[in-house]
Amino acid sequence: MGIFARTLTAQNYRSYISFELALDEGVTVLVGPNAAGKTNLVEAIQLLTAGQSFRRPSPVDLVHDGATRAQASLRLEGDGRLVDIGLTSERGRRSFTKNGKRVTASGVRGILPSVLFCPDHLDMVKRSASVRRAALDDFGVQLNESYAQLVSSYERTLEQRNNLLKDRFTSRDLLAAWDDALVSAGAAVLVHRIALLERVRTRLIEAYRTIAPRETIDVRYRASIGGITADEAKDRDAVMTRIADALAETADEEARRGLTLVGPHRDEIVFMIDGRDARSFASQGQQRSLVLAWKIAEVEVTQDILGRYPILLLDDVMSELDERRREAIMRLIAGEIQTVITTTNLGYFSSDILDGAKVVHIGEAV
Repeated sequence: MGIFARTLTAQNYRSYISFELALDEGVTVLVGPNAAGKTNLVEAIQLLTAGQSFRRPSPVDLVHDGATRAQASLRLEGDGRLVDIGLTSERGRRSFTKNGKRVTASGVRGILPSVLFCPDHLDMVKRSASVRRAALDDFGVQLNESYAQLVSSYERTLEQRNNLLKDRFTSRDLLAAWDDALVSAGAAVLVHRIALLERVRTRLIEAYRTIAPRETIDVRYRASIGGITADEAKDRDAVMTRIADALAETADEEARRGLTLVGPHRDEIVFMIDGRDARSFASQGQQRSLVLAWKIAEVEVTQDILGRYPILLLDDVMSELDERRREAIMRLIAGEIQTVITTTNLGYFSSDILDGAKVVHIGEAV
């Protein structure tokens, strides 16, 4: 059966003073003009399922003008469970609850994972490497809490080591202790990233083939410590040695620049089309096909790993895609995936989809 999102409620959240949305187990279409508040509802669902938002808002950003506190909740039901996830956001603080008990963001992840696809994602291929690393890491933290802990630990270690590198009075012995911490945390992140990317890669190739059957695509992990295969990445001790050696080789340059120059924060994820780097050679249509295939792969990998589909959130992407790519989405959501779609135009959808969907009109006055 699986678990589904049933009801979303919002009070003083973004543009909403009070709002309740009942969600269909299949497809819910939110239709309305631009700036009507559709994306705000999608963001609330993402926060309540993933513990984070694609907008990366501060707590105060979520609060309706004139209010002091924003609240949102999502009721999940299925597999014999009833779970209420809550969010409270006020100046300087954001907190979550699960069935009335306070939890961290990690406490809401994984119950019903979410995959979001929005227009900002369409240029993921051509943007900086940090965007692609974040896409993989944001996906990984929903699937495995240890993944989130490893990424957080590495980021804290990296920040401290960079601070020490900027301090010209830092002793070599002190820096060496942080070198060890960076090697350990960095190897753990690298091992988990490459393992996850291999899972995504298989599904990505399959999904892209259905969109553009005449093209061959691939995705590769390009580590700052040099070439490393998926099989080599399974040996964490060997990866730690590689990172330690790379740090030794760049020590003088790091001291000069006050910056850590090797590690997962400098790695790249490279998309290839017919053997060429998609960032440089792919057309806009090809890049969009790659991102669409990546999102489809996220959905399928979630099912592979957790044994259940995520909720799919499609925020105003239909207007950005041509008919062929819209049809690819239609094939995906025609199955058993709970989906929430925002749009300004119902004409983007086939009658088969709309006949089986719940259509909710979101007006300008919210």
